Amino acid sequence: MDNVFFEGDVLWSQIDANQHMRHTAYADFAVQARLNMLEKLGLSLSTLLQAKIGPVLFKEELLYLREIGMNDNIKVTAVVTKFRPDASRWSIRHELFRRDGTKAAIVNVDGSWIDMDKRKLTTLPDEFRKLFLDAPRSHDCIEEIPEPK
Repeated sequence: MDNVFFEGDVLWSQIDANQHMRHTAYADFAVQARLNMLEKLGLSLSTLLQAKIGPVLFKEELLYLREIGMNDNIKVTAVVTKFRPDASRWSIRHELFRRDGTKAAIVNVDGSWIDMDKRKLTTLPDEFRKLFLDAPRSHDCIEEIPEPK
């Protein structure tokens, strides 16, 4: 399995009343995989925070495929599925797999970057942009060219 950026066990605190993983835990695992991917690219959260830039989500979609239970070991992948050449906008797909290799869920997110001082959307500095553009991409990744204004 390629592009695994998180592996771990599901904890009791991540289980709901139906005895399977609660819905917010899926998003928690996806964001951890995403941050691990960024760190592996050289864009650690501390590096971004020093530049006063942070990732921000516009949309998060979760597709449940199979149950995940307590103590299941899961692996979470992350790949870029859509991006602008300036890396100002991006989409990432995460897939969560159970210990037996069964795909249990897909989390799709659309995001950008925020200037933490101005509280406005921003682009990455050129050296960060180059790092981000080295992120693993899906086989169906789309380079989105914005229409001129």
